[in-house]
Amino acid sequence: MRLPRSFSGWTIAVFGFLAFALGLLGLISPGTLLVMLGFEVLDTRPPGDYTLVYMAASSMAAVNMGVYYVFAASANYTPFFRWTVPFRLVTFGVFTTLVLTGAAPGKFFGVGLWEGLGALITAYALWREGNLLPSRQSVDA
Repeated sequence: MRLPRSFSGWTIAVFGFLAFALGLLGLISPGTLLVMLGFEVLDTRPPGDYTLVYMAASSMAAVNMGVYYVFAASANYTPFFRWTVPFRLVTFGVFTTLVLTGAAPGKFFGVGLWEGLGALITAYALWREGNLLPSRQSVDA
């Protein structure tokens, strides 16, 4: 695997590595991740509480996403970098709304901030490299 060859690639690689690492943490120690996110950790779970199942599923998704991001950075796949920006900004909006409406604890805002700030840094890097928008080459008919 190659190291990223651009600033935008490095932003994607760092995001991917962090997603992978935090996903692993959630698989190994879901309680630790819940505390980091500001959620209450219960000693015993009542019947019908699927928090740990959800943590395993979302943590596995984070591991997979982290691998996708690292591979895309390694391949310098700029279209993927561009695709992440709007979706990470949407994630910022949704996660921030969850905190503002009281559905999630205040610490959870850090996840939204991580997504939003990361998206803006990636967008800035793509802009500096002249890759923020796909090139439009004329097609001769």
